Amino acid sequence: MDLATRQRLIAQYKDGYRVVTEALAGASDAELDSHPAPGKWSAREIVHHLADSEMNGALRLRVVVAGPERVVLGYDQDQFARALYYGRPIESSLQAFKAARETTGEILDRMTETDWQREGTHNEIGRYTLDRWLEIYAAHAHKHAEQIAAARASAQRK
Repeated sequence: MDLATRQRLIAQYKDGYRVVTEALAGASDAELDSHPAPGKWSAREIVHHLADSEMNGALRLRVVVAGPERVVLGYDQDQFARALYYGRPIESSLQAFKAARETTGEILDRMTETDWQREGTHNEIGRYTLDRWLEIYAAHAHKHAEQIAAARASAQRK
């Protein structure tokens, strides 16, 4: 990955919390709990997913950069949603999401080219590069912000 692309993706990553909170601004409980379609997550569930995903993602980056074995673990996001009480209030999950993004953003700003060349092994997919990590997580919050907007809009149609 070239430097300009990496810098653009880091900026997008750092902007993720802002786009999510903008998508949530003024949301009522009805909007937070509306499902846009059967089997699709509500805005509330998406916020909890973002917190869990970001904490996992933050750990994955750290394991690859600093870990001696660099083994990255997958997780079942649907099982997390079922088992971790995704109907609860969103405030603490928003704080966890924000903290994971901020602390990881600080690390991303300081990583050297040697750091970026480190690789890990994902227990489900194999080779795991930090460029691929950045591609995934840079866009992750933005995609979910769009889903939050759609979920909120579905409450208006009901």
